[in-house]
Amino acid sequence: MRILYVTTISNTIKAFLIPHIKLLISKGHTVDIACYIKKGLDDEPTLKHCNIYEIPFSRSPISRGNLKAYKYLKKIIENNKYDLVHTHTPVASLITRLICRGLPEIKVLYTAHGFHFFKGSPIRNWMIYYPIEKLASRWTDAIITMNEEDYLRAKKMTSRLNVNIYKTSGVGVNLREYAAPGEKYKRELRVKYKLNEEDFILFYAAELNKNKNQNFLIDTIYALKDRVPNIKILLAGDGPMQEKYQEKAKRLGLKQNILFLGRRNDIPDLLKLADVSVASSLREGLPVNIMEAMSTGLPLVVTDRRGHTDLVKENENGYVVSVNNKKEFSEAIYKLYTNVNLRKRFGGNSYKMVLNYSDENVIEELRNIYKYYLE
Repeated sequence: MRILYVTTISNTIKAFLIPHIKLLISKGHTVDIACYIKKGLDDEPTLKHCNIYEIPFSRSPISRGNLKAYKYLKKIIENNKYDLVHTHTPVASLITRLICRGLPEIKVLYTAHGFHFFKGSPIRNWMIYYPIEKLASRWTDAIITMNEEDYLRAKKMTSRLNVNIYKTSGVGVNLREYAAPGEKYKRELRVKYKLNEEDFILFYAAELNKNKNQNFLIDTIYALKDRVPNIKILLAGDGPMQEKYQEKAKRLGLKQNILFLGRRNDIPDLLKLADVSVASSLREGLPVNIMEAMSTGLPLVVTDRRGHTDLVKENENGYVVSVNNKKEFSEAIYKLYTNVNLRKRFGGNSYKMVLNYSDENVIEELRNIYKYYLE
């Protein structure tokens, strides 16, 4: 069968979807890809036999550039006569489903990596994205969700439509790559990265943007630095807020406490030298960075947002804190700082709880979904 994968930007393919495409190719299917190429895909062996079409998608649903994207993608879909189209990310998925609405012979699957409307989201998100998703669901054979809130929302949103709703375990995590280190290896890593054995190290891997909310973490470190003088946070990632965040950290005298690492390809080692994983985001789907931290056996302190609350259970593998509650977040970190046994207990629970989110398990879930539509 001929299948098209569509995402707004190529980063989504590179970060999450290679194993899924590999599964389809291994079953003898032909897979093409359509996206805006922000990060090159030429170095991915799995994709060497895929046709990759560059589409000028914009992340903004009201951008004029998406009209051109619609025309380009429509021509590709009509010319290639696909049996199934699997689309990801909101803008690309809306455009794709608009095109496919008049092509009933094509099965359309949509993976929601986190609806932009959710409990606690701005009214603006509900006014813009909810009507779009509700309308587009009419032209969808299946919606694949990855957290409980989105699953229930999708069920309710499509209750009068003939749409199958699935809940999967996200995009999966490679448990072997992130396996917890022994204390000796952890010490060796700290030496390698020029960090002190006595440092209390927090870790957060995410794009530096307003949604990931690293600004809140900077404030939290400032609030803790007198009580925890050896505290450090490693921020892996780049993004539009990087310069602003760096300037703020410098202004607050936190240059030695907050380390901006930029985009990294050594996340497993950075997690293995850390003591606690943190996440401050305002919106999530089912965050891979949390699953990676759990695979390493780390305790967590996260904001009470969808996706976080699916993975982190209060007093089991970490603490779930109200968004932007600096006092509560600081106290949670301080509790872990002062109690190594608590860190070990939470970390052990993290590893046990992440087993269901392994890449093998996710591939099996997808295999069963694809089987229904491709056989």
